[in-house]
Amino acid sequence: MLNKPRILVVEDESAIADTIVYVLANDGFAPEWCATAEAAIAAFGRQRPDLAILDVGLPDLNGFQLFKSLQALPGGGEVPMLFLTARSDEIDRVVGLELGADDYVGKPFSPRELLARVRAILRRSGRNPSSSAPVLPFELDEEKHRIRYYGNVLELSRYEYGILRLLLQKPGRVFTREELLAQVWDDASDSFDRTVDAHIKTLRAKLKAVAPDVDPIRTLRGTGYALQDGLPPRPGS
Repeated sequence: MLNKPRILVVEDESAIADTIVYVLANDGFAPEWCATAEAAIAAFGRQRPDLAILDVGLPDLNGFQLFKSLQALPGGGEVPMLFLTARSDEIDRVVGLELGADDYVGKPFSPRELLARVRAILRRSGRNPSSSAPVLPFELDEEKHRIRYYGNVLELSRYEYGILRLLLQKPGRVFTREELLAQVWDDASDSFDRTVDAHIKTLRAKLKAVAPDVDPIRTLRGTGYALQDGLPPRPGS
């Protein structure tokens, strides 16, 4: 019998924690709840989890400080982590992702969305024994700056290639518009969010021309974009 993936839940609001623990347990996970960063560090040290869910607003340390503390523990850098945040300032979300977190979920959140994010992270990390590796019908040739999609070479502009290449590096991971601008454009200060949106639109059109029934790019309204981490092995399958 396979062991249930262990999920460390660090959340000081008991009502939210109860919901998270309930949905995780009912979906085949083994959650452990800690209400403080201190308790989380102790629990992490006793037994490393398969994934940690960290609230940004904790009473003793903030989630970012806790993230760094957990990463410094033996094996901490190998554990994927997801932030929960109620903050409306997008810079906090960007900071969390730049620290190296695998994803974040904003409050209020849908339990189904949280479960989907947890499963996606575990699939990518290879820590979910009941899951299979995501199917990605892309072939990246960095030397030739070329990407194949379902065997077809995509005719991409420089920035379309840069966006898709970045999304392919971490399927399922949400990249904010600011991150895409900073990592793909030469001078992000001269560009705007709508520049990213326009290039995503043309990129989507080229992907749709190859596989009309598949939409590999997921949009998080007001935040950014992510590559779907599970796609059919061929169009229409």
